[in-house]
Amino acid sequence: MIDPYSSQRAMRQMRRAAMQRGVIAVLDIGTYKVAALVLKIDPTSPEPKAATIGNLGGQAGFRVIGAGTTRSRGVRLGEISAMTETETALRTALQAAQKMAQTRVDHVIVCVSGGAIRSYGLAGEVDVEGSTVAENDISRVMAACDVPDFGIGRDVLHAQPINFALDHRTGLSDPRGQIGQQLACDMHMVTVDNSLVQNICNCLKRCDVELAGIAASGYASGMAALVEDEKELGAACIDLGAGTSGVSIFIKKHMIFADTVRLGGAHVTLDIAKGLQVDMTTAERIKTVHGGVQATSMDDREMIEIGGNSGDWEKDRRTVSRAELIGIMRPRIEEILEDVRARLDAAGFGYLPSQQVVLTGGGAQVPGIDGLAARIFGQQVRLGRPVRVRGLPQAASGPAFSGSVGLSLLATSPQDEWWDFELPTQSYPARSLRRAVKWFRDNW
Repeated sequence: MIDPYSSQRAMRQMRRAAMQRGVIAVLDIGTYKVAALVLKIDPTSPEPKAATIGNLGGQAGFRVIGAGTTRSRGVRLGEISAMTETETALRTALQAAQKMAQTRVDHVIVCVSGGAIRSYGLAGEVDVEGSTVAENDISRVMAACDVPDFGIGRDVLHAQPINFALDHRTGLSDPRGQIGQQLACDMHMVTVDNSLVQNICNCLKRCDVELAGIAASGYASGMAALVEDEKELGAACIDLGAGTSGVSIFIKKHMIFADTVRLGGAHVTLDIAKGLQVDMTTAERIKTVHGGVQATSMDDREMIEIGGNSGDWEKDRRTVSRAELIGIMRPRIEEILEDVRARLDAAGFGYLPSQQVVLTGGGAQVPGIDGLAARIFGQQVRLGRPVRVRGLPQAASGPAFSGSVGLSLLATSPQDEWWDFELPTQSYPARSLRRAVKWFRDNW
């Protein structure tokens, strides 16, 4: 019988082999930048054991020994649009990180922001075989979850057990060894376009490295930018990237919703380029140095020299007021945040006990964006920087590197995934047939 998650299991095995070898790389493939970090697994300083029940919980500590960043090429809206250019960018970032680390890396874990990510909630229930819950019961209840028909050409990116219930008690993180009759499980599944994963695989093969894992960028950013209390009580992480904005919701230390808005900082830059009739490089510089979203009376008087190298002296000496620049940027940033709010409303974010919103990613560095976001979301909003990890260079500790740092945490201390468990084989393709037999027996 074919295991539909064999590729994910193979990646987990590769990741385990890389961990034993003591070195692994993480790669954040964005629309504006490619960031690579090389991690040295440090068995002498064990991390506190994560609250996981799979066979990969509680890995050793790590430190960053190499970092490389380069401008991303051939990537549009988080997806590869020109393979050769992307390969060059990945090679450049990986080589810079390996050179700094003075070691060769064979395995990488990647985070993706494209691929039309979709989120599903699954539920399953089984009778406990003995008097106490055993490992086999957990595998059986996960196999009993009804998987929706998510369509041809899509792959499962994450499938995580987020809650267990035993008889009338819910909110259990690890029911093993507890006495009960009926075990239920809630799972969160994220699917992604198969072509995106295949293209990344091919691109990495051309760079002579193996793919040892893949994660949604919103998930990785949330792991790095949210503090423990926010993950426990309920929070949304908004990763404002260049091509896309990742949305993820966490509660009880698990991600329960993920989505992507296909708008980001690059669209703001494009608006500036069109509005001021300048090239993209100049527009990006103006946005970074002078940008903002809250105009004051002083901004009318503050003049910005546009600059440029068109050769026309008059055109290159133009000035524009900061208020005019903010007038171009604000509508697009409002549109992005409104889109994000629509996704959060659809996910039922308003029903969570805590509704903290954390903005991270490169786009979160626009001055005044937290105040604008607080007005749009109507909740507490803060700017999130990635947690400090050992050896991380100062240049890679800003909000734009939340995805890379979160990926490092997931690489060394992963949360449980469906494929970490030995599921009963008969539960794969024959599930629909078994359901039909059960229905026939119940009704006739």
